[in-house]
Amino acid sequence: MSPPDALLTANAAATWLMCGVIWFVQLVHYPLFPAYDRAWFRAAMSAHQAATQRVVFPAMVLELGTALALLAWQPAGVPEWVPWLGAALVGVWGFTTALVMVPLHERLAREGFDGALHQRLVRWNWVRTAAWSARGLGCAAVLAARLTEPG
Repeated sequence: MSPPDALLTANAAATWLMCGVIWFVQLVHYPLFPAYDRAWFRAAMSAHQAATQRVVFPAMVLELGTALALLAWQPAGVPEWVPWLGAALVGVWGFTTALVMVPLHERLAREGFDGALHQRLVRWNWVRTAAWSARGLGCAAVLAARLTEPG
């Protein structure tokens, strides 16, 4: 396997892991927040942040690193715009995470449950869900095209 193909495979694996995580969070985890006991909600949010970081941080760093590396070392046959689109989508989830999601989670952990904050969290998470889903589909399309290439 060539280095660009290895990058592509690692990038797809990290992206697909995060696709699974983001859909689970959006459809299962976040909808449960209003049902949490208000007395321990802040502690639950702090525990949620710590546990989630251990799972997602390595995958996000791997995805970011491989997406940037693919800008320099493109696999043969992959159109030049594909890695740039992938990197742009990484930017979408990255900036949304850093500038919106982390501050919202910190406020929920500090202030306790707030319905308006919760709704904002869910709405903004759809942006990340869309970005990761688009990346996942893009990775699948590129890998499928690579697998069906002659020779």
